[in-house]
Amino acid sequence: MALSPTRTRTRRRRWTAALGATALVFAAGGALASPAGALGTASQEVEFPTRCVPPPIAGIPPIEGITKAQITVDKPTPKVGDTVTVTYTITKPAASNPVDLALPADIMTPTGKVTLGGAQSGAVTVAGPKKNPPVPGKGTFPSFSMTGTFTVTAPGSITLSPGDYNIHTSYIMELDTPCTVLNPPAPVSETVVASAQPGANERNVSLGTASGAPGVRVTVTGAKFTPLAEVTVVGRAGAAETADKMTVTTDSEGGFVARLKVSDKATTGIVAYEGAAWDPEKGAGPAAYTVIDDTPQPPNSQKLTAAVAAGELSMTQAGDAVQLSSVDFGQGGAATGDLKTVTVKDFRGGPAGWSLTGKVTDFTGPGGSIGAGALSWTPACTTKAGSPSTCVPGSAGAVGSGGATLASTPNGTLTGGEFTVDAKVSLDVPAFTAPGSYAGVLTLTLS
Repeated sequence: MALSPTRTRTRRRRWTAALGATALVFAAGGALASPAGALGTASQEVEFPTRCVPPPIAGIPPIEGITKAQITVDKPTPKVGDTVTVTYTITKPAASNPVDLALPADIMTPTGKVTLGGAQSGAVTVAGPKKNPPVPGKGTFPSFSMTGTFTVTAPGSITLSPGDYNIHTSYIMELDTPCTVLNPPAPVSETVVASAQPGANERNVSLGTASGAPGVRVTVTGAKFTPLAEVTVVGRAGAAETADKMTVTTDSEGGFVARLKVSDKATTGIVAYEGAAWDPEKGAGPAAYTVIDDTPQPPNSQKLTAAVAAGELSMTQAGDAVQLSSVDFGQGGAATGDLKTVTVKDFRGGPAGWSLTGKVTDFTGPGGSIGAGALSWTPACTTKAGSPSTCVPGSAGAVGSGGATLASTPNGTLTGGEFTVDAKVSLDVPAFTAPGSYAGVLTLTLS
């Protein structure tokens, strides 16, 4: 359904959702502000001295001035191998229209470079669309944005600084105004923290038998563990470990054979792992095992047995429409709203946590498109009393096409519970976007 605010110009924005996939439809009767970076991101506007060289036809010397700029990314915490989309926004160019002739709309095409530092070096080539408001003779050039991508090659903190840029105009003749950073590199505007891409965990365990009487030893065979590593083999009562535990050392190929004595009648499975505590990235199992209670019953007695069945990991949403605030054509600003509450229920009763992530498409409308990186959120989540796990909100920042984490819970000995997840959302749109409705699709994934 559509929600319409009472304003001089009616704007309609719609958020439709289904389990696991949420569609965000943004409609505006006017356009919004220049994308100086999504609200809530770690990026910041910086300024640096610049030397701009007007086209020779202008007959004027180079211009030295201060450029103000900001860099944002769609993935603030990528993994090695991920592609990161970079948006370089010049909020205040050092150069201006070098001639008395007024320049019409949509004749400027910007290009530039973003300098990488820290864990990764190099430069990202960025380019912007052929789009601008009219510029009067000798008037200041408007703000503009350029985008590009780079692939993460190393873990660690990667800094992004504004680099040289060029303003190309196509009116009567083709002219360039190149601007260079006088004291490179310029100040850092954005930092991403990259992590190593974890390899697939191929460790596995198998049992010689699926059941036995209390105190009987079961043969546990492991494979694909780290060669010559110490491995803990232990019984599980649901998600909790029992006292039935032993350690073995793997052979040169990462395999082992253990004879584990299982005495705890509550045992439901057996796991094996490297390290001091269970880690699903360095462990295997549980392999199902049942202890057959052969304790004789006393006379005139009845044995009562109850079972707790594991449930599922699921999510639901409180609604399917979000109304973002309106902004005015020519002035711009952030269109803000609240994500409809998402309820996550983790009734699996195991050691694994969960992660709720989201990614968004570009917002398309009569004026073209607004990049996915213009949508940001500030997540929040609460944990229902009594839940074994504690919900952790994702970092505030851009959502983008690459996605970001909305909320999560960590792995643990026993996980689960009920959680509610919310977020403040904000869409930054250029000031002179054509009036009309702009729509994008936000997809939520629970895993």
